[in-house]
Amino acid sequence: MQYMGKLEFAGKSVVITGAAAGMGKAITVNFLKNGATVVAVDVNESALDALGRELKENSTEDIVKNFIPFVGDISRQEVNEEMIEKAVRATGEINVLVNNAGVAGHSEPVTETTNEDWNRIIDINLNGPMYAMRAAVNKMLRQENGGSIVTIASVAGIKGCRSSVAYSVAKHGLVGLCEHTAYAYMHKGIRSNIVCPGAIRTGMTSKPELESEFGRSRIMSGMDPQFVFGDTADIAEAVLYLASDRAKFINGARLVVDGGISCN
Repeated sequence: MQYMGKLEFAGKSVVITGAAAGMGKAITVNFLKNGATVVAVDVNESALDALGRELKENSTEDIVKNFIPFVGDISRQEVNEEMIEKAVRATGEINVLVNNAGVAGHSEPVTETTNEDWNRIIDINLNGPMYAMRAAVNKMLRQENGGSIVTIASVAGIKGCRSSVAYSVAKHGLVGLCEHTAYAYMHKGIRSNIVCPGAIRTGMTSKPELESEFGRSRIMSGMDPQFVFGDTADIAEAVLYLASDRAKFINGARLVVDGGISCN
């Protein structure tokens, strides 16, 4: 990928959750290539270590220096507060928060959903981003230039039949959280936008043997059977744009990146 002109995020501090694999990894590398200092948050320490080694082997010294791994479970309030503080210590500000971390269900409808699965998915996919946004906005309010928040929701957050019930509810909640935040702080220099991916090639896919047959059949009945998968780079580019000054008048937007699958 080629970048033109000066590095767009040079001197900027970015926090990315779920940063070590899939869409989060692509988002992390994209920000690093554009000059950002990135606090890369992931619960998987070995995956973060592997990303660090990959950067050392394939990237410039500046990129390696600007990569700050942070191991933590974003369902915990204190982890979210600590990762924001780490970004502020690194550069003096928190300029961008990317809420990417999430877990999927197995296409379970409500009758097949256990309390354990419901709580786990809501904690990681909705409560965690709320903790992160609260901590980030409290810092951004004290900054001269505010900040930008980009949250990865899903087409499941605008089309209720697209995944397990808990996942869909969490992603719908994320859309509401982000839109509310966008409006509440629109005069404070803080923007909050949403990316809604469709089918993207990542490692976060359910195991077929664990899928709910009933739920899966209902989901697929409302989808084009010839849908194509997108790439993680497609999401990374959307996030970079929304976080940048090029999108300075975009706030509270839902950017659907799904090749058109949600149009039916």
